[in-house]
Amino acid sequence: MKYFCIENKEYIDKFFNKSLNKFNISFEIFPPSNYEIKSNFWKIIKTLVILKPKFISITTHNNINNSYKNTYNFVKKIQKYVNVELAPHITCINMKNDELYNIATKYWKNGIKHIVALRGDKIKSNKNINSLMYASDLVYFLKQIANFNISVAAYPEVHPESQNTKEDLINLKRKIDAGATKAITQFFFNIENYLLFRDKCISQGINIEIIPGILPITNFIQLKKLIKITNIKIPNYINNMFKNLNEQDENICKLLGSFIAIEMIIGLKNEGVNHFHFYTLNKSEIIYAICLYLGIKPKKIILN
Repeated sequence: MKYFCIENKEYIDKFFNKSLNKFNISFEIFPPSNYEIKSNFWKIIKTLVILKPKFISITTHNNINNSYKNTYNFVKKIQKYVNVELAPHITCINMKNDELYNIATKYWKNGIKHIVALRGDKIKSNKNINSLMYASDLVYFLKQIANFNISVAAYPEVHPESQNTKEDLINLKRKIDAGATKAITQFFFNIENYLLFRDKCISQGINIEIIPGILPITNFIQLKKLIKITNIKIPNYINNMFKNLNEQDENICKLLGSFIAIEMIIGLKNEGVNHFHFYTLNKSEIIYAICLYLGIKPKKIILN
């Protein structure tokens, strides 16, 4: 499959005419770490909310330094100001069952009905590692507490701990059978890999929505460090775009990153994908520009 050229105006016009406001978006954010960031964060939230996302997911960090408490308080604060579905992450590997029960119950009682259920990464120093619980077990555990809408992770280019795609599909099927209602993929840059993965899911009876995760590139050097701990593949054409740039070329990097994301979304939309999940890294400008280019009309809101 060829990538679509941004300069192909005829194709872009056709895309807009067919799909304007006919696809959904959602965002991932993480709780800011200090007061200075927090004071600016509401501008980011407002920018994202006016794009009318289906939901916003909020990450947590395996119970490090009361991360669950911080995430819960952050979710509650956002909930007061904006009318958007929120989906906090819950990870299980470093949590005791009673801790999982308490945080899930708090979310449900406070109107948070959507959870992103993940196993999480092991913390060697944590003596509370729940090594026998996997994401599928967490999904089942949460469904026993309440009828949550549960999203789970999927890996078009194979989870780093999996032997192969077949093992990944078995694990995903277990999560679906346990009660998950949708899957969000790890970010990727090769749309053929996503489409092949989607086809394999269907062949295995996995018929829920597989939402592609989109990460607009804002810093290629940091991205290369990140992919060392994943199985994410960067196509040669992207490597060639960035090979002569350095960290000082931030604006050029963002511009190229937005073009790549737009091409991916147009290509995926042409293959029947109707929902895109953006990994924002708490940066709203590039996301906003991409969404405007793709025809999403922002709405006016007032933050209380």
